Amino acid sequence: MSKNRTNRVIMHVDMDAFYASIEQRDNPDYRGKPVVVGGGGPRAVVAAASYESRKFGVRSAMPGREALRRCPDAIFVKPRLDYYRLVSKDIFAIFKELTPVYEGLSLDEAFLDFSEEPGIHDIIEQRARLIKDRIHEQTQLTASVGVGPNKLVAKIASDLLKPDGLCMLFGDTISQTLDPMPASTIPGIGRKTVKRLRSIRVSTIKDLRTAPDAALSAVFGRYAMRIKQRAAGIDDREVVPSRGDKSISAENTFAENLTSAREMEQELILLADRTAERARKKNLLGSVVMIKVRMPDFTTLTRQMQLQPASNSSDAIGGRAREMLRDWRADYPDAAVRLLGVGIAGLQEERQMGLFDSPEDNQGVDQVLDSIREKFGSDVVKRGNRIR
Repeated sequence: MSKNRTNRVIMHVDMDAFYASIEQRDNPDYRGKPVVVGGGGPRAVVAAASYESRKFGVRSAMPGREALRRCPDAIFVKPRLDYYRLVSKDIFAIFKELTPVYEGLSLDEAFLDFSEEPGIHDIIEQRARLIKDRIHEQTQLTASVGVGPNKLVAKIASDLLKPDGLCMLFGDTISQTLDPMPASTIPGIGRKTVKRLRSIRVSTIKDLRTAPDAALSAVFGRYAMRIKQRAAGIDDREVVPSRGDKSISAENTFAENLTSAREMEQELILLADRTAERARKKNLLGSVVMIKVRMPDFTTLTRQMQLQPASNSSDAIGGRAREMLRDWRADYPDAAVRLLGVGIAGLQEERQMGLFDSPEDNQGVDQVLDSIREKFGSDVVKRGNRIR
């Protein structure tokens, strides 16, 4: 990786309405029509929306029922995830041919790092067009590409000229482009934070970039300087080629929304236990615990906490998850829950315990439960704090 970070060349490739575009490609009757991948039932969710349906306000993660209300003529198509993965492999094969340094974010988007290629600054536009052309030749699908000196700028750029766009942002064009954008363009700034920013008269990225440090600290705490850097288009994150598991998680969508703290904690502990068990099977430890909470209106929030020392103990992971859930409930005391998830990240291999090491609390219990479940099934035995 180049040590001169100001000369980096990072590309973000984002397929246009990927799932929906595949369905339109494969079925000529769908072309030019509002296609929604997902169901229109009471608990169905939109997985992808064609650009024709987006004109009616339909978007991914929207309840299918709401999508149908906004666009009564929408064509609902059942997702074919295995097939989408095959198409995605063809696209990623193109990335692999052109650079060894690429990081997949999902089936339909990735970061590519060309920083180490000699003379790349002189040919990067041609390289971006080559990638778009190769993808179209291979799949008959379009991609939007953003290019910049870092991940943040490249990702924002890829969204500016969709669909089938190409946007390059370097030098002074970065601030000229970012400054008038809403502050919510910066990842991590959601609706709740936007309201707090408005109270200190911050609405655009320029406002964020030029705001007094003390005012931003009141909103973002210890992350204030990082947010201010992002507003200035500064982002030091590396493009990290995939090397095995980055996280391990478990989640559940409930048939009926959870309304009581007791129900939520019971389900959360079950999910923490399932995550920990998966980590133990892979001999991995997590140094970060994450939870995901989705409310009935599909607002989805995530929180994370450090876990030191790193662990795959059900109790350790469950304890951190429960802390974060209680913090979330303090902010949303009356909210119901549609989905809960627990995960761990910052993974590292579990070392063999030394002769004089002390086992982690309840490690023996974890091992016994894992052994029983492996032999008789995952639901045959439960922890006491999971029994209703």
